[in-house]
Amino acid sequence: MEFRYLGRSGMQISAITYGNWLTHGSQVENDVATQCVRAALDHGITTFDTADVYANGKAEEVLGAALKGERRESLEIFTKVYWPVGPRGKNDQGLSRKHILEGIDASLRRLGTDYVDLYQAHRYDVYTPLEETMQAFADVVRAGKALYIGVSEWSAEQIRAAHGLAVSLGVSLVSSQPQYSMLHRIIEPEVVPTCEELGLGQIVWSPIAQGVLTGKYKPGEAPPPGSRATDGSGGAQAIARFLNDETLTRVQALAPIAGDLGLTMAQLAVAWVLQNANVAAALVGASRPEQVAENVKAAGVRIPEDAMEAIDAALGDSVERDAGLVARSTPRRRPV
Repeated sequence: MEFRYLGRSGMQISAITYGNWLTHGSQVENDVATQCVRAALDHGITTFDTADVYANGKAEEVLGAALKGERRESLEIFTKVYWPVGPRGKNDQGLSRKHILEGIDASLRRLGTDYVDLYQAHRYDVYTPLEETMQAFADVVRAGKALYIGVSEWSAEQIRAAHGLAVSLGVSLVSSQPQYSMLHRIIEPEVVPTCEELGLGQIVWSPIAQGVLTGKYKPGEAPPPGSRATDGSGGAQAIARFLNDETLTRVQALAPIAGDLGLTMAQLAVAWVLQNANVAAALVGASRPEQVAENVKAAGVRIPEDAMEAIDAALGDSVERDAGLVARSTPRRRPV
């Protein structure tokens, strides 16, 4: 396993980080989820990412149970707060002081730990003053319930404002968790340069584009049974925008590039995001232990420049590059 510093912090994390969105507590049985976590540990993964909203809290519970008995100091456990959890009451969401302070306590109970290494704002909250949000995060850190703070799917402007407040409050804002893959590069023009300047690292999700970059989805064919594209609990919606024949045809052209490098298409996709110097880790999930074993082989791989150029040529204009999508992804009304 390769380990990288998270931003300018002194904390190192595994370059392949295990994430349990859409799997633990929903897509796979708890015993299989535990086998996947054990496989991650066996292959050198020490960093685990979840969120309170995943499976309405069950994902945190399953992860906590799977990690029980491990030396806590040898692990880096990340979670997030923002989306509605529980009965969805009027204050069970957002980044108010009330929700953040109640949210961290609930997450720690579900995870079975005294602290998380990284506590992340899962989206930007336009209804709560940023000063209130950052003060609450600072108090979580001072209480010893989180060591560092981060954000997920925030624009460069939002990150800059939060960083300034974090500095004034004496706490470490160290990370951004955006979507990033060969097919989705919207963070490159603005978010990455801003984070490089301010000392934040990227923990990127969906590096395999919800499974599309494995090549298992073929143009003109129905999705394989049991794949994410057939999952009615959220997976199908997440992957739908990639499932058009033009994109799928272009993705198939990546197969010989991966083959020439001795990689699977999934390994190529994960290695590609790790090629970006601002990326500290690629989040990978798994519904089977064997998928973990495959993905970790991308750690430490360096893709030659000619292969990077061939990837760009193969994907062409199927790549999403609109930097404005980051800001437009900020919810404009309270989730209900």
